Amino acid sequence: MRRSLFVFPVLALASCAPVQQAVKVPQVHVDGIRLNSLSLPSGLRPAVANVTLHLKVGNPNGVGVRLANIAGTLVIDGAQVGHVNLPNVNLPAGGETLQDANLDIPVTLNTASSFLKVALGQQVSYRLDGAFTADLGLLGHPTFGPFTLSQGVWKQPAILPF
Repeated sequence: MRRSLFVFPVLALASCAPVQQAVKVPQVHVDGIRLNSLSLPSGLRPAVANVTLHLKVGNPNGVGVRLANIAGTLVIDGAQVGHVNLPNVNLPAGGETLQDANLDIPVTLNTASSFLKVALGQQVSYRLDGAFTADLGLLGHPTFGPFTLSQGVWKQPAILPF
């Protein structure tokens, strides 16, 4: 009898305890990457690669989240080539949003061969490293990262006639 009286209050207290659920980190995936143009240097203007990143940002949480900023570095064949900055990204609860980042990237001696490969329809590896800052209202603006947001192989139809 004593045993059953002890079990009941413990079960009652356990059922009243709030369920703790871990907050999951939003996921960033490069849904597509495209070299739109590759210009030659002219006068004082350097060669420039115009690249568009199509990003899919997902929220695995049951509550909507506003990211004050997603900041990242695009790495191609191991060389840092450009920076991504996406302010004010609203993520629905359990959903995703699509974001485009349009980058004008100066072409250097270190990156010229990689951009030329892409322009000729050959594949290169890419990685998007970065961090994001959440807007938690009165709780502040914590930054998460840096970490690798997405990586893969980039190959597209040739844009140069060679």
